[in-house]
Amino acid sequence: MTAAEISRIAGVTRATVSNWRRRHEDFPAPSGGTDSSPLYDLEKIRAWLASRGQRTAATPSGELRTTLRLRERVGTGTSDLLLLVLAAARHPADDLTGLHARSDTDLVKQANDAAAEVADVVPDTAPVRFTDADAPVLRALLLCVRDEGAQTALGVLADRELEDSAASGAYRTPAPLADLLARLVPGSPARVLDPACGSGTLLSAATAIGARELYGQDSLPVQARRTAVGLTLTAQEGAAVTVRTGDSLRADAFPDLTVDAVLCNPPYGDRDWGHDELAYDPRWAYGFPPRAESELAWVQHALAHLEPGGHAVLLLPPATASRSSGRRIRAELIRSGALRAVVALPPGAAIPLHIGLQVWVLQRPQPSWPAHQTVLFVDTTGEPTAPQRGGSRAGAVDWTRVTEQILFAWKIYIKEPNAFEPQAGVARAASVVDLLDEVVDVTPARQVRASQTDMDPRELADQAVTAREALTEATRSVASLAATEPWSAAGASARQWRSATVSDLARGGALKVLRTTPAAPRQADGEGGPDVDSGATRPALTGDDIARGSGPTGRIDDAQATEQVPEIAVGDVLVRGLIGGRGPVARVAGEDEAGVLLGPNVHLFRPDPARLDSWFLHGFLGSEANLAGASTGSSTLHLSPGRLRVPLLPLEEQRRYGKAFRHVAALREQARRAEEFAERTARLVADGLTGGQLVPSGPETFELPLTPSVPALEGKRKKS
Repeated sequence: MTAAEISRIAGVTRATVSNWRRRHEDFPAPSGGTDSSPLYDLEKIRAWLASRGQRTAATPSGELRTTLRLRERVGTGTSDLLLLVLAAARHPADDLTGLHARSDTDLVKQANDAAAEVADVVPDTAPVRFTDADAPVLRALLLCVRDEGAQTALGVLADRELEDSAASGAYRTPAPLADLLARLVPGSPARVLDPACGSGTLLSAATAIGARELYGQDSLPVQARRTAVGLTLTAQEGAAVTVRTGDSLRADAFPDLTVDAVLCNPPYGDRDWGHDELAYDPRWAYGFPPRAESELAWVQHALAHLEPGGHAVLLLPPATASRSSGRRIRAELIRSGALRAVVALPPGAAIPLHIGLQVWVLQRPQPSWPAHQTVLFVDTTGEPTAPQRGGSRAGAVDWTRVTEQILFAWKIYIKEPNAFEPQAGVARAASVVDLLDEVVDVTPARQVRASQTDMDPRELADQAVTAREALTEATRSVASLAATEPWSAAGASARQWRSATVSDLARGGALKVLRTTPAAPRQADGEGGPDVDSGATRPALTGDDIARGSGPTGRIDDAQATEQVPEIAVGDVLVRGLIGGRGPVARVAGEDEAGVLLGPNVHLFRPDPARLDSWFLHGFLGSEANLAGASTGSSTLHLSPGRLRVPLLPLEEQRRYGKAFRHVAALREQARRAEEFAERTARLVADGLTGGQLVPSGPETFELPLTPSVPALEGKRKKS
């Protein structure tokens, strides 16, 4: 094991491990590796820690990760352990404790027998043969299942398998999104298929709406195995789980299966989906998908597996709705009545987080039914954020609001599709005739914007008045702050003072400089990173949060929140490690940030309040000249915190400066709010005027203020 792994199991920093190596002659000698990256024997390290009364701080899942890393160094994978998770989950905790205490030989025999009993559950699994060398990881697995649950153990195993495989594109569908997709299926479907099942999130959500037969297929064996085990563990009693390995488009494992519903989050942008060999496949009832339209191949694959009248719900990239190469297939889906709804999600709903993905709801037409005359469009991109600490903005999706908006519109629509009343700015049912134009663009924003003309003029006027009042309040705050000058001229020349570097101040005990280990934090759950749910997490403040002025959007696993991941305290000064683009560079932590973990790309400066004022420090650390002198790079600067300089002033004088810097920060925040409200007010009024709901007032009721142009103002400054 590495020094980093020793620090994790001991619950100390890597610097502490380095000190142990230098100061204690009895510290175990390296058993491998190199001089710069030595490796140590796990059991010898544990014995040494025990001899010094140092209890392990690793959680059972952390222990499992460590033993898996050691096991994989001798070329042994993790997928053979998936069976053992299922077998262990069927035993009570006392039995697992007893197995853990057995000798290596007995433990291995019991593990082999138990895995053989459940071998039929996991697809394409060779017979399992554990040896005595596997005893440490078997014990760690038993403890993880006993103390943290089978799903946690399952996640750890899949994490390691995907991390070491070439399948870096495997991402988990977030649970709230999976729940939404499942609830878009009307009624209670008994049989559900996911032809790209990944970790089984969508099929698991299907059980909540009554599914009793679950079918899944995935091209990655580890994903198919994880789904099989996970669903077997969680499915309702009597539910049938069938999961297969393979490429669903090229090698459909269920060619004759038809189901009540299909849920799918297929791979995006795959040009190697089988275009050449599948040219005459009978699934292409709506047209042969072009090479660049793999998503439309998945759409037709889903429809081919539905019973007449059954529904398919797919998560797709936005380009599928508008690319010219897919126009003919989109037209046929609309003309036949197969496309029922397209929903635009806000960015951040799923990987890739910067793109607003779309949900397509389809229905296999009944031969005897008349074709549908409308398609529902819902646009939720205007609701991208959830309330965070202190009411600040954040990048997290407000799933409660988004789900309510979508389901409310969908349930009303399916009752009377041809009588759907537009919901201004959110939902509209567009006629098939209008959609079948020369582009057949089914982007929700394009269709929903057309419904602005249907909005009640009084409602839009009220919204514009509300936005204007908020703008007026914000501008008054800006004016009030701008009218107060917490500064004055220093005199005939600029003030000079002695200064010290942050490194010098840290050595003298005036402040501490902390930073989170870069590998520990991760962004909000995504199917992100390797496909794993490692358990409970805590919020972490990132560099992007500081730039956006938002609350914490990062997440850090509880198991990783040790001394290497500091907690933020009131009065800490937080500075972005990567400096570029718009937005604040620094922030002083208040009550809202207290207890939040320090996320990536953030330096934390913790001043001694008896020697340094936080806002004084904030102002000087965040100054452009100071940052430029302590950074390297061109377009994006990488900050070296120790090189920042701070004036050496008495504490009372620091507080005077701190008060002024706090005033400036408040002015900047209020100006940002005013800018947002101004944009909203202008958009509402412009839309109302162009949509016919608002009319301009007569010339006798108002005069347009003549504002000098920007060039004119610049000219005045130069003359003055």
